[in-house]
Amino acid sequence: MQTQQKRTRLPLVAASLWASVAAGALAAPPAPPLFDWETVVNNTDPMPGAPGGRRFNSYNQPSVNVSGLVVLRARSRGGDGLGPATHGIYTRDMAKADAPIVLILDRATAVPQPNNLKTRFVETPAFPRIDRNSNTIATRGNHQPVWRYDLDGTETRAGTTGIYTNPFGPLITGASKLGAVPGFEFFEVPEAPGTPFDVFPGAPAVTDRATLVFKGNYTVGSGRTGVYFRDLEDKEAGGTGPVVLLANNTETVIPGTSQVFGSVSPPSAVGRVAVFAGFDDENAPTLGGIYKVPLAETPALTPLVRIGGRVPGESVGDTFNGLGEAMSFDGRYVGFWGAWGTGTRTVRLYCPTEGNRDRIDYCNRGLVCDGRTWGDPNSVCDATGCYQDKQVPVEQGIFVHDATGSAGTRAVAKTGARFDDFLSWSYSGRTPCVSGGEGGEDDGEPVRWRSSAFVGVSGPYVAFKAVTGDIVGIYLNRQPGQDIFTVLDTRTDGQAVDPEAPAGSRVVAIGIEREGLRGRWLVLNATMGVEGGSEEEGMAGIYVTRMPR
Repeated sequence: MQTQQKRTRLPLVAASLWASVAAGALAAPPAPPLFDWETVVNNTDPMPGAPGGRRFNSYNQPSVNVSGLVVLRARSRGGDGLGPATHGIYTRDMAKADAPIVLILDRATAVPQPNNLKTRFVETPAFPRIDRNSNTIATRGNHQPVWRYDLDGTETRAGTTGIYTNPFGPLITGASKLGAVPGFEFFEVPEAPGTPFDVFPGAPAVTDRATLVFKGNYTVGSGRTGVYFRDLEDKEAGGTGPVVLLANNTETVIPGTSQVFGSVSPPSAVGRVAVFAGFDDENAPTLGGIYKVPLAETPALTPLVRIGGRVPGESVGDTFNGLGEAMSFDGRYVGFWGAWGTGTRTVRLYCPTEGNRDRIDYCNRGLVCDGRTWGDPNSVCDATGCYQDKQVPVEQGIFVHDATGSAGTRAVAKTGARFDDFLSWSYSGRTPCVSGGEGGEDDGEPVRWRSSAFVGVSGPYVAFKAVTGDIVGIYLNRQPGQDIFTVLDTRTDGQAVDPEAPAGSRVVAIGIEREGLRGRWLVLNATMGVEGGSEEEGMAGIYVTRMPR
């Protein structure tokens, strides 16, 4: 691992702005600052190990443990004679004064064993996570094949994606697409011996210092999916302990029904307990819900929140007909998104203009590959650009459930007078002509618009992302049912977050993930811009604050 000692700030350099943010949001009155912010990393910081003193430029949502260790995924710009952009995973201990930025892995890092091809990482296609109570991080990694072997006299290469973690210091392989390779049977799909996982969608969780909990997709006749865990040892590849099944869509029955799950979500976990969402149909669920499961062989599932369950604070006939897959879990409380009712409203989503070029072209119906032009059949193109219209529930909210059963489910915030929406959208996945997991940013599933709600829970505190008109914000509520405070929104003065942001700037983009609130630590990513200014006149970074006792 390489480190970069924090030192005197350098002159302002380029920021990464979200082009989709309305300019009107910059001109709105600023929200009063209620929190003191400290910079974890921003665009003035050199990236440890990067060539030519390259600096950070853009960031995904970070995670933090109860001790203040932050883990983040970040990128630099490319070009300048230094080749492709640097992409990597980094940590910084915010409980220590002047702690360095530490490189965990980047595109120059060799994939840990098994690796007899000296393969290096290409991409980490999801935000990294961290154990609540230890410094162990977990991240997905995509790369070219890592293992060469003979199969019936023919040279074969395998292993283009995996989950990587550091419970014992050095980075090790915790799960891999090598389950069909002789000698690596411990990586195989447990309910389908000899079958390798195809991909590990979403972001894997890590708990109990050395246990990975993750979603895995595989193919036996057709696509299958499940939730699994693996206990690791201080040995190469985490030892030979097998992957263990928690629930899948081939044999696990939805509790209280005779119906097998049709889909399961990436899990969250604390200690020896995980939570996940599972439904009969993820697009139009009629059965299923959120479940608690012990990390054990053939575990029993405990329902926490059900499709068809009554919505807290609403009339008897109002029941959940939608539940979010991105849940935050602190060992007792589960934070989640839920919807009810039949009313919908239309959200128009214009194709992205920044990011992966193939996805941009495919959304705009102009991806050229394999001798033909490809385009998303759901995109509509006119003089304003290419877009898709999506229906979102009118009635939706953020909720917290007490997994001990003592306090049930309570509403944190709902649409209505203050908030319009709790869903954010991204255009992600695998485009035509690209193999899932072959080193790209995708999760192996076809490209499409995906919606997600963002919520973090820690003891009495709940933080969440919401939209009202043109204003996007992060908000905080303290149990039981106290006032909702604005943490940051797109009216906040940029220098209230980062003193190195330019004068007159406002926050134009903010993000939080399910492990962005841990103990008393709240960490998020933010971008600040000046109305009418260029991208180079802004600032972006990762920022942390602490909750009052």
